[in-house]
Amino acid sequence: MFHEMIATAESLYKVLGIPYRVVSIVSGELNNAAAMKYDLEGWYPGSKAFRELVSCSNCTDYQSRRLGIRFGQTKQMGKEVEYVHMLNATMCATTRVICAILENYQTSDGIVVPEALREFMPEGLKTKIPFVKAAPIDQEKAVPAPSESKLPSKGKVPKEQPGHQEPDAPVESAKEGPEPAEAVVAPEEGGEAGGASGTNKKRRNRK
Repeated sequence: MFHEMIATAESLYKVLGIPYRVVSIVSGELNNAAAMKYDLEGWYPGSKAFRELVSCSNCTDYQSRRLGIRFGQTKQMGKEVEYVHMLNATMCATTRVICAILENYQTSDGIVVPEALREFMPEGLKTKIPFVKAAPIDQEKAVPAPSESKLPSKGKVPKEQPGHQEPDAPVESAKEGPEPAEAVVAPEEGGEAGGASGTNKKRRNRK
């Protein structure tokens, strides 16, 4: 049964036309559940590496003991009931398979649809899915780089362009302060303030 499961997975990727290899996992890399494990690895041209698409494991009775799954006749019939052996395998990890198809069937102007999938595609896209815009890396190449002659050299100040004039610095308006106060002359004893005191002095001298 284990080998039938991995063979079924192989048939899928053969039909899709994805290059692959089957790897037997060494015992030191197995988890507690699996007694034997095969990985089917697909080829990814973008990274130039094989990556896991399918994992097929024979867990013997490790999982069935925890789940209490048994088979056979009851003890009343004089035979002991045994635990079943359980296996599991990936058939199609959707995201990984789509990535493998895109990388293996990519052309300069679109993605060629694998022949096995064309009957499921809508009209106009049965054989090829065209790119609708340039890839980001192509868009970056299309943008011209700034010319070095237009850039100022390091440590140099660019010359002023003709007709360009720096705006005059704003002139601060003089602050209006309080008007100077008039001097006040203190009156002498017996006299009046201001001009009255001077008049009294003249009169005294005449006497």
